[in-house]
Amino acid sequence: MTPDPLPGLVGFATVLREAGLPCDAHRVQAYLAAVEQLDIGDQVQLYWAGRLTLCADPDDLPRYEDAFASWFDTKPPRVGRPRPQPPKQARIASLGAGQDGGESEKESEQLKAASSETEVLRHRDLGELSAAERAHLRELLAVLRPQLPVRRSLRQRAARRGRLDPPRTLRGMLAGGGEPVRLAYRDRARRPRRLVLLIDVSGSMSPYADALLRFAHVVVRRAPGSVEVFTMGTRLTRVSRQLRQRDPERAMLAAGAAVADFSGGTRLGETLRVFLDRWGQRGLARQAVITVFSDGWERGDPTLLGEQLARMRRFAHAVLWVNPHAGRDGYAPVQSGIAAALPHLDRLLAGHSLATLERLLVEIRNA
Repeated sequence: MTPDPLPGLVGFATVLREAGLPCDAHRVQAYLAAVEQLDIGDQVQLYWAGRLTLCADPDDLPRYEDAFASWFDTKPPRVGRPRPQPPKQARIASLGAGQDGGESEKESEQLKAASSETEVLRHRDLGELSAAERAHLRELLAVLRPQLPVRRSLRQRAARRGRLDPPRTLRGMLAGGGEPVRLAYRDRARRPRRLVLLIDVSGSMSPYADALLRFAHVVVRRAPGSVEVFTMGTRLTRVSRQLRQRDPERAMLAAGAAVADFSGGTRLGETLRVFLDRWGQRGLARQAVITVFSDGWERGDPTLLGEQLARMRRFAHAVLWVNPHAGRDGYAPVQSGIAAALPHLDRLLAGHSLATLERLLVEIRNA
């Protein structure tokens, strides 16, 4: 008659518990259930059944192996442990790294050089970057955390101050035996305010189009439900759905396939009229923060552009215009489009570098 192995296995769990392993009743039951499914005569299977059910931490493994060797009078199977991999060096810290990168002084110098290069890149003109600088810019854009504007909703919510909330105050009185222990207040809740980005992709804006669309992708991913993006050229194209994709490269490919008028002409007045006729009056522009990215070169009628911006200003909460040339020394808003748009704008901002785009996020948040 084959002896019952249960007492021996329970005794093994008791030895482990005395060695300091957390072998509670649930772990012992899991261990016994696992052994029932295995060949108990196979020491390797028995070893792994206990290791996977009775050990709770990597620090438990040496004590488990010692107890296994002494209780079953056999050596535990050899398990190949992977060698620890050295941590990957961040790209910003590896710029200019040489062969002797382990020295602390050299690492400090490399970090200072990388930090200095990053600071220089933040102020470089987006239209004059090399391929390597554009790749680094994509990494810097990926770490942006935009804070979008909010608006007060009609719905009420509990608050520390505001208007007195009689129902909640009364419920608190009933719970406290009839005494008004604490007054409850309510206030209007806050919801994200809609943000609309209109990006000029005409020929004069082509050096900036890629960076601006990647910037728009970061903003869209921050609040997919409250950010809309359109491109403007000879026609208006909505690319919000394409830019909602998580991967930036896939999003850029999808947006590029959707926009058929890259590096073409510019009809700002006509495209804004299409936007307001099709989207603005339906509610997309109402009480929204609308940001136009364009250098202001208008092939159409500047008067039409001024009329449409005046119409937009009546719908929107704020209208911002971002001009890549506005940050250059000696710039004057003399282009026909900018001259017609200027009376109807809340702010005219520069947008030629990462630093100016970061300031733009602050303006949008405070709009």
